[in-house]
Amino acid sequence: MRKESRIGFIGSGVMAEAMIKGMLRESVISASQIIASGPRQERGKQLAEKYGIAVTINNAEAVDQADIVVLSLKPQMLSTVLEELSGKIMKDALVLSIVAGATIEKIELGLNHKSVVRSMPNTPAQIGEGITVWTASPDVKEEQREHAKAILNALGEELFVEDEDFLDMATAVSGTGPAYVFLFLEAMVDAAVHLGFPRYMAEKLVLQTVHGSTEYIREAPDHLARLRNQVTSPGGTSAEALYYLERAGFRTAISRAIWAAYQRSISLGTGSIKKRLTEGNE
Repeated sequence: MRKESRIGFIGSGVMAEAMIKGMLRESVISASQIIASGPRQERGKQLAEKYGIAVTINNAEAVDQADIVVLSLKPQMLSTVLEELSGKIMKDALVLSIVAGATIEKIELGLNHKSVVRSMPNTPAQIGEGITVWTASPDVKEEQREHAKAILNALGEELFVEDEDFLDMATAVSGTGPAYVFLFLEAMVDAAVHLGFPRYMAEKLVLQTVHGSTEYIREAPDHLARLRNQVTSPGGTSAEALYYLERAGFRTAISRAIWAAYQRSISLGTGSIKKRLTEGNE
């Protein structure tokens, strides 16, 4: 990215900080090229002291002369901010959105601006281990795509898709996914404590088990079902546990949860709820 490039963040929350931290860590851009806007002065002061960036409570100031504008605010605030910034972004600037459910069309119309990248990062981005799905409007230039890719790579891995519909799907799977994992881990830890383990031991057992299993999947070429079968001896403890999970509707609960998150992502962007794919999902 050019030394004279300037990035303006609209919203200075957790994900904005993750992006700032990642870009500085990976030397994508320098602190002097970043300005972040947010409603809380104390939050701005915290970011300025921690990363050496410029901060403001004025959104218009953050986008002034910005080559890249990052929309990193809550979906409920988007319409107000789009109206406020309409016509104030430089013609050749790139707008990069991480707002859940907000379509490219909504952002284009709200800002009266055509060069828009829509992306969906997730929580592990805060430590550079995230996965971000993204797409771009036809007006985004190749150089701007490369800039977007560099920014998103600073959060972990990135996956470009041509079809914007994948963004709402990604919101339900990878964007919301860490919440499912955290709940599963919490349940395992609580169960281990119920068995008699001290909590610190339970947490260590569970976290390393999940971490090791994930790394094993990355290394193993087999289908997930085959890997599961490898640790499921006939009549053994794994078979007994999996039988109970299946009877309890574990797979169905996960599927319905992801579908519910997908519906919510759609509603945040359009105000409508998509019907289930089949009546059998009810």
